Amino acid sequence: MSLNVTQQAVDWYKKELGLQSGDYIRFYARYSNTSDIHPGFSLGIATETPNNPGLSQSAEGITFYMEEKDLWYLDGYRLNVTYLPEHDDILYAYERE
Repeated sequence: MSLNVTQQAVDWYKKELGLQSGDYIRFYARYSNTSDIHPGFSLGIATETPNNPGLSQSAEGITFYMEEKDLWYLDGYRLNVTYLPEHDDILYAYERE
């Protein structure tokens, strides 16, 4: 499993959430509608300091991560976080590894 946040997505998060160097974005599994890989769950985000990160990527001083307890959500997948300029929004795409 792995995490890939593109530079354009980093820029979008910085703009939308007012992030600065030293900030964190947590990706987590939440009980919700559905996703492409786990019915009944979807991906959530929060601006939280890590407790026990199991997967992370840093860009421009911002750390994007998943806690160890949420890694089951990406088991066997790569999470690609990209920016969609035509919608001014983020796309979360799962690629089998």
